[in-house]
Amino acid sequence: MPPLSPHPLALHHRVYGDPGDAATPILLIHGLFGSAMNWHGIAGRLHRLLGPGQRLIVPDLRNHGQSPHDPVFSYEAMTTDLVGLLDHLKIDHASLVGHSLGGKVAMWLALEHSERIETLAVVDIAPVTYPYRFRRLFAALRGLNLKTLASRREADARLAADIPEPAMRGFLLQNLRQTETGWAWRFNLHAPAGAMEGLRAFPDPQGRRFHGRMVFIHGAESDYVRPDQMPAIQALFPRAQMIAIPGAGHWVHADQPEAFAEVIAPFLAAS
Repeated sequence: MPPLSPHPLALHHRVYGDPGDAATPILLIHGLFGSAMNWHGIAGRLHRLLGPGQRLIVPDLRNHGQSPHDPVFSYEAMTTDLVGLLDHLKIDHASLVGHSLGGKVAMWLALEHSERIETLAVVDIAPVTYPYRFRRLFAALRGLNLKTLASRREADARLAADIPEPAMRGFLLQNLRQTETGWAWRFNLHAPAGAMEGLRAFPDPQGRRFHGRMVFIHGAESDYVRPDQMPAIQALFPRAQMIAIPGAGHWVHADQPEAFAEVIAPFLAAS
């Protein structure tokens, strides 16, 4: 195995299931602005379908949730963190499920460390460069004066003009926490804003390919995964399957959690 980049961060993570279970552990990786708790409902559904002993590892990526903040925010750095987590938990092989940003992290982890990955499931993202879709969100969140904020409800009201979608505001405000000194963001607003040019792209694979079992699960109502991206996908993942979930947008596992779990559980069980 190639040497790791130095200084992986110690990621906050949740562990579900039985550490002694014989099945391959599954690593669930959240997307931008998310955290481990985004997968809590899916974890319960996977245990119902795969058995309560199935080991699920659910980390907060760097600069997210309860994990450390760091000015370095790249796919290479996040992959190093996750390999460090697997090493810490003494997991030699894992299956990966990653949504959006987490899907790109999962793809890069599979390409860099294919010998440690059994199966790969990528949710509503492709290994391509996307337009910068989050400029208005960063601007709105950075413009919210936390020093004068009285409540989460007030934060929601202040953000409504710039972020009119209630579901998006609710998702983002999961990152807002009250501390002894006032309100603060769990999410590191500063490092990601400067790194988005790199994150909206995908690292140069330099000839790497992942030959293991692999599926792209995407929302039928989302535009993140399109037929014209198939050459880029198949160049890196020759065994890739494509499955669309009806009635789902970009947040597939939140929009259609039952359908998502019923699709992904058999795929993971076959590993």
